Amino acid sequence: MEPQKYLVNVNLTSTMEFVLLGFSDIPNLQMFLFVMFLFTYVITLMGNGIIILITGTDQTLQTPMYFFLGNFSFLEICYVSVTLPRMLINLWTQKRHISLFACATQMSFVLILGNIECLLLTVMAYDRYVAICSPLHYPLVMNHKVCVQLVAACWVTGIPIEIGQTSQIFSLSFCRSHQINHYFCDIPPVLKLACGDTFLNEMLVFTVAVLFVMVPFLLILGSYSRITSTILKLPSATGRAKAFSTCSSHVMVVTLFFGSAIVTYLRPKSKNSSRTDKFLSLFYTVITPMFNPLIYTLRNKDVLTALRKLIP
Repeated sequence: MEPQKYLVNVNLTSTMEFVLLGFSDIPNLQMFLFVMFLFTYVITLMGNGIIILITGTDQTLQTPMYFFLGNFSFLEICYVSVTLPRMLINLWTQKRHISLFACATQMSFVLILGNIECLLLTVMAYDRYVAICSPLHYPLVMNHKVCVQLVAACWVTGIPIEIGQTSQIFSLSFCRSHQINHYFCDIPPVLKLACGDTFLNEMLVFTVAVLFVMVPFLLILGSYSRITSTILKLPSATGRAKAFSTCSSHVMVVTLFFGSAIVTYLRPKSKNSSRTDKFLSLFYTVITPMFNPLIYTLRNKDVLTALRKLIP
């Protein structure tokens, strides 16, 4: 019996297609969800595209802060494009199948881009830390070469680790079901379908999450504690208000992204809920990329001025 069972597991894993259930539990709202997510996707592409355009062309925005913001907007376009187009196709056609290879590819890109976002938000916090806490050294410390190197490091660092993690997960046998109760191939719902003991995989997920989510988050908290301390020592109320305003947009994005990511990947397995996972994932894969341009535009006078020049 055991060899036969083994053959069945291998067969399922090698020839299998998964089914992304997505939001199929609310069948009456499929068209509404399609329109809502299509609108969200278009707004995200347009908003972040405009940020990339104005930070790349407006001479007043040729500073490290806006260089990082332009890269962050490009990252957000990539991030949202990994999950939303397939979700829109699934909502429109109601055909929710995804091949094993396509699922592994999607998971790999989601994890890589998520890691890049964590690191880039940390670099942006460091930029604000140097600008406010060491303003005299800022032009020297954050010169263009250093900025390019920091961004390149963010894009490269997580790639081998996340490709390795994805490969390890998809080397497992899947025999429990082929239905993924999520709108994209994320680690927790995929691991639920695996046969046998997944403890080592779960420990690896936890370790990588601590390394790429918790550590950057703590570094950002450390940066902002020093920034806050420095700002409060400024003699002028106007100076304090201006300094806080340059950081507030970044703090809002950090709160949205890291808050949902930490709860998703670092909470105990016993607390996992498919509905909660889907809801939290919307924050870091859809809502943050959409609100990023609004947050940085509405709360930043320099960006607003550049936008008025672009749209007479």
